[in-house]
Amino acid sequence: MKLNTMACIVMASAMILSCGDKKETEKGKEGVTETEQFEYSVDHFGDIEVLRYQIPGWDNLTLKEKELVYYLSQAGYAGRDIIWDQNYKHNLTIRKALESIYENYKGDKESEDWKEFVTYVKRVWFSNGIHHHYSNDKIKPGFSQAYFSILLKETNTTLDQNISNILFNDVDNKKVNLDLAKGLVKGSAVNFYGEGITEDEVEAFYNAMKSPDPDRPLSTGLNSKVVKENGKLVEKVWKSGGMYGAAIDQIIFWLEKAVTVAENQEQADALKLLIKYYQTGDLKTWDDYNIAWVKATKGNIDYNNGFIEVYADPLGHKGSYESVVQINDFDMSKKMAVVSKEAQWFEDNSPLMDAHKKKNVTGVSYKTVIVASEAGDASPSTPIGVNLPNADWIRAEHGSKSISLGNIIDSYNHAGGSDKLKEFAHDEEEIQLEEKYGELADKLHTTLHEVIGHASGQINKGVGQPKETLKSYASTLEEGRADLVGLFYLYNPKLQELGLVDDWKSVGKAAYDGYIRNGLMTQLVRLEQGADIEEAHMRNRQWVSAWVFEKGKKDNVIEKVVRDGKTYYNITNYEKLHDLFGQLLRETQRIKSEGDYNAAKALVETYGVKVDQAIHKEVLARNAKFDSAPYRGFVNPYIVPVKNDKGEVTDYKIEQPKSFEEQMLRYAKEYSFLPLVN
Repeated sequence: MKLNTMACIVMASAMILSCGDKKETEKGKEGVTETEQFEYSVDHFGDIEVLRYQIPGWDNLTLKEKELVYYLSQAGYAGRDIIWDQNYKHNLTIRKALESIYENYKGDKESEDWKEFVTYVKRVWFSNGIHHHYSNDKIKPGFSQAYFSILLKETNTTLDQNISNILFNDVDNKKVNLDLAKGLVKGSAVNFYGEGITEDEVEAFYNAMKSPDPDRPLSTGLNSKVVKENGKLVEKVWKSGGMYGAAIDQIIFWLEKAVTVAENQEQADALKLLIKYYQTGDLKTWDDYNIAWVKATKGNIDYNNGFIEVYADPLGHKGSYESVVQINDFDMSKKMAVVSKEAQWFEDNSPLMDAHKKKNVTGVSYKTVIVASEAGDASPSTPIGVNLPNADWIRAEHGSKSISLGNIIDSYNHAGGSDKLKEFAHDEEEIQLEEKYGELADKLHTTLHEVIGHASGQINKGVGQPKETLKSYASTLEEGRADLVGLFYLYNPKLQELGLVDDWKSVGKAAYDGYIRNGLMTQLVRLEQGADIEEAHMRNRQWVSAWVFEKGKKDNVIEKVVRDGKTYYNITNYEKLHDLFGQLLRETQRIKSEGDYNAAKALVETYGVKVDQAIHKEVLARNAKFDSAPYRGFVNPYIVPVKNDKGEVTDYKIEQPKSFEEQMLRYAKEYSFLPLVN
């Protein structure tokens, strides 16, 4: 599970809670000087801003550690083409044509049409395909099809006319469709299912697969495309020698090098299992790898690599390829580890039914990390927090790893942007609470969401996994459940008892104000007028906020205020709102534990999908005055080997890309291992 980057627009960034020792403090001062000189913003186009991030402490790593980071990063980039093809079957073909035009066009580059073309190319790069990375809507070109035909001709670029037409027509308009009426598979352009396949066929196909151990179910369907051959469904497994094999072989090549410089035996053993998984496609090996990876907690370097998150599959089976390579931030990890140490207390004192509580919360580790590279579904749009593995039974028996991407959050913080707080906050008290406690509240919510939220609760014995029981509602229910755990404990004196805050009520109030303000209003800036909410995280923030708003009407817990033609939401009773969050958490866990599909559907469809159009129109109008991008993402620093006269690598240095387009074109040249059609 990952905490989406949307949180970085709505949530403030990480906050250092205390000073380190003298040596660390001196390093910190040096870092401040570097930060002040560092240029964070790279590009701004459409609704997107592209940023850079630094890798503080890089020079403190040993040569062997740097080498490990380099190999793991190369492994991540090697799979870059996979996410493009997963997102849409024609993406690689389209990308090649767009890049050919971009590099070879010699005509008028001052015309509005060319500028629109450049913007379109950048938006496609950012989204790893022709569908918006967040809304899932097909990105509409700001130039005509006639102009595009001229560009193709003048650059001698070949593109099948039927594919060219798709850029401009209504075919495959939605990457991930969650409107049941349109068909979850039929209405989705994502490349996980072949032509003519329905969700009923897919569900029957996977329901017929029985795991050898029902208490430890395999992640069926995670690493394959389902197609129909001779009238029957079959899987094209993503593995060496199978679908995406050419790229996977490159991933294996670099992972094998990483094994040679692993920091310890546990890390090496986990890497070997990951290699075996990529070689065989065996899902039991995937589970074995995840268990070994969870237990490999020693060392300075860690990573995630594989087909992991299932948000892009409307049926919740298929994992999108991603890679994040990270270096431990020991100081911040030590400060926040106190939360993971108290995981059992949080579980025991939650409002869940006793039957749904874990008797023994196992192995929840939490770290703040320094990102060294991101690829696949994690780039350019990145999470800010991650909790893995996703299998509930592995979490229960072996634990999980939760991380906060510290330098990513830091870049968001330094990049700044227009402050919309005064526009949408109800009064001066709300503004002051946010300014004083907002950053800390948001950091703690991220921690509680990832460390406690995703690790809490248990599924009733005999009930299937959420992807089977809750189906298309599983992802948003899980994200909302983790959010609710965080919200319930953010307004609790336990945080002050643990030394994490000095005024738990004020921190809790700031957190509640920000969540409701975003869930009912400010996140709507990401939607076009008239659109429903499709993205899992946006849905969960709305159904949580809308549910407590409605249930609290009797006691006026949250009042809707209209002043000078502008709408505000004012929390009048934080104690009762806290209780409402607890009630909703209890019900959401019940839905998951019992596999209650009808209740999940009713909750999400009633509160999380439809948008108040009058409010939406107003929010868009009020937001129009701000020159800030609603979406942000990142280029990656280059890790460059330094060689001596004998050709031996003596160091690895960090270089920043000059521009977004430079990095995208470089990646296309260095990491294009797949055929255009797979």
